[in-house]
Amino acid sequence: MNLALYEDDYFKWLVNQVDFLRNGQTDELDLANLAEEIEDLGKSERRALESDLVVLLMHLLKWQYQPMGRGNSWKYSILEHRDRLEDRLIESPSLKPYLKEVFDKCYRKARISAAKETELDLMVFPEECPFTIDEVMDEEFLPS
Repeated sequence: MNLALYEDDYFKWLVNQVDFLRNGQTDELDLANLAEEIEDLGKSERRALESDLVVLLMHLLKWQYQPMGRGNSWKYSILEHRDRLEDRLIESPSLKPYLKEVFDKCYRKARISAAKETELDLMVFPEECPFTIDEVMDEEFLPS
């Protein structure tokens, strides 16, 4: 029944799994699908962290290398994505090493996105990130 329910009505399956867990009915759990869903939650958290970091880095690059475009929307985006990252790291401190692990990869993506959005040549943006992780996460930091 669990497999059919998982495929036919995911939300109902999910509610049932929560009920089984809360009531200690571990023999009723759909362990295979439950394990897969929990694993996917972890992947989703990492993808969200990367996405916020890319957007934050891209806006910091735009701020630094296209000063005539500076405005409240960029400032707001920088603030918003810093807040999202900070909240995510407070909620899941074990993601801090992952942030460091993916920083360079996210910078490469942000560099390409910044070049496309600004229509500036990619070579305008340094190949190596001009900001440290601490600067990127510092709520007071805006590149000059």
